[in-house]
Amino acid sequence: MVRCVVRGKKELAALSDGYRESEESWAELLRDLKKRGMWPPVSAIGDGALGFWAAARDVFPQTRSQRDRVHKTVNVLDALPKAVYRRANKAIHEITEAENEEEAEQAIEVFADEFGTKWPKAVAKIVDERETLLTFFDFPAEHWVHLCSHKPIDSTVAPVRVHTDVTRRPGSRAAGVAMIYKLLEAQEGRWRRINGYHLVPLVRAGGRFMSGELVERSEEQKIAT
Repeated sequence: MVRCVVRGKKELAALSDGYRESEESWAELLRDLKKRGMWPPVSAIGDGALGFWAAARDVFPQTRSQRDRVHKTVNVLDALPKAVYRRANKAIHEITEAENEEEAEQAIEVFADEFGTKWPKAVAKIVDERETLLTFFDFPAEHWVHLCSHKPIDSTVAPVRVHTDVTRRPGSRAAGVAMIYKLLEAQEGRWRRINGYHLVPLVRAGGRFMSGELVERSEEQKIAT
């Protein structure tokens, strides 16, 4: 598991073997992080792994969820006939790449109108998870590229995969975890900071953003009235 700290630098937070879809495996890892003093993450990004989300809600209920848009797109397209892939893919991009939340909401309605009659299950994958799909709008626009996808995390693991794919079996689970840890430790110094890292302390302090822009207190009062 990789985290972004206040300085905007990605750090290896934990490494453990377990079952990817297992709620208990994820909960054990998250509880260990909490026990070691890690603050509740402001947001967590992932695919549809139900075990992770269930564990995160239990251990860090304050943490907001953001669904990975690449995996979400694939999941939706899998529920549609290939004949409409191009149209549907374009419509989904109108949602996930909208400039603001209002445009994204409008794009969701357009998507539902176009595909909902014939393929309600595919549309439900967007409509029923619209909140977790659009969480990123409540964060600085500079962070959107990181929040919309967990590719920044995948990229940290890629060099490990290169080595493990060509390496013989480590002999035991413990040896495998140790090998992966050393590979990640060697790569950690080369992980780059996230875009707009100077805004991370503001996000951690509870600064409010709307469609990527910081909302001043006076503006918040206007919205409230």
